[in-house]
Amino acid sequence: MTQTLTPGRWRGLRTTSSRKNVFNILAFDQRGTYRKMLPADTGFDTAAQVKRDIVTSLSFHASAVLLDNEYGLPAFVDMNGSSGVLMAYEESGYSGDSTYRRIKFDDQWTIAKIKQMGASAVKVLAYYHPQSGALATEIEDVLKQVVDECHKHDLPLFLEPLCYSLDPNIGKESAEFSKLRPDLVIETAARLSNLGVDILKMESPVDPNFDSNQQHWADTFAALSKASTVPWVLLSAGVNYETFETQTRLACEAGASGWLAGRAIWKESVSMTAEQRTTFLNSKATERMQRLNAISAQYARPWTEFYSAPVNTETWFVEYTIK
Repeated sequence: MTQTLTPGRWRGLRTTSSRKNVFNILAFDQRGTYRKMLPADTGFDTAAQVKRDIVTSLSFHASAVLLDNEYGLPAFVDMNGSSGVLMAYEESGYSGDSTYRRIKFDDQWTIAKIKQMGASAVKVLAYYHPQSGALATEIEDVLKQVVDECHKHDLPLFLEPLCYSLDPNIGKESAEFSKLRPDLVIETAARLSNLGVDILKMESPVDPNFDSNQQHWADTFAALSKASTVPWVLLSAGVNYETFETQTRLACEAGASGWLAGRAIWKESVSMTAEQRTTFLNSKATERMQRLNAISAQYARPWTEFYSAPVNTETWFVEYTIK
């Protein structure tokens, strides 16, 4: 049975998805990782301009673009007007130590401002471990508050949970953690999809650096789809393009509603000259997006299988209230 959405959330999802009601979203909300990709002496204006150049070129091939409030305004102003916009709400990084990660927010950046600027949806990244006890409960409570605030302003929320290790001696990029990762990612989808979020933005349950069995990839994607009660999209999480293309096909075949990717598409262009960047974006990066779009168009599950449009009555506008 589908859930009936309010007008704003329905429109937000329509605006961020393709005509087939699947998501082809370009991500460039990176801040801390983005700064590390640039020369150390790069100034703010240059960083914002490079982001703007990449986004304005590739936004014509995206159903939406995910941006940040730190470097993203020029890209927001100049990008393709027919593409939707997701704005990141959380601060870059996390508070606490590496095994006890809380979400950080900037008091000067609010859901109300995201709504006011004309964004289509809100995105929140949360480091989350379903077995972290009181911290998991705390994160869930924070996310429920964010859900309520987004829905108060009738904006859909895309939630990006990222797993991590609770053991300081076991890194996330280790063979040992890769054995734990599938169950953690799938359990995370099961728990967090019930908080009222509209879309989950999920990392692959399988670390491709330690498991190349594509049947196993497909099986875990299917398990993720079964666990999630809302539509989900696959994020690239820094893998190379070739790997992400394969992951996207398998994920969409298994029930994902599209993709949301950044570095797998545009990473090389950051360190190029302006002329080289233009050539790369108009050729290689565009080709990558077109291939991903074709995969989602053929295989992805439309988000409209989960949600239905607002019911029209003569008095709908009377009953439509802001919480």
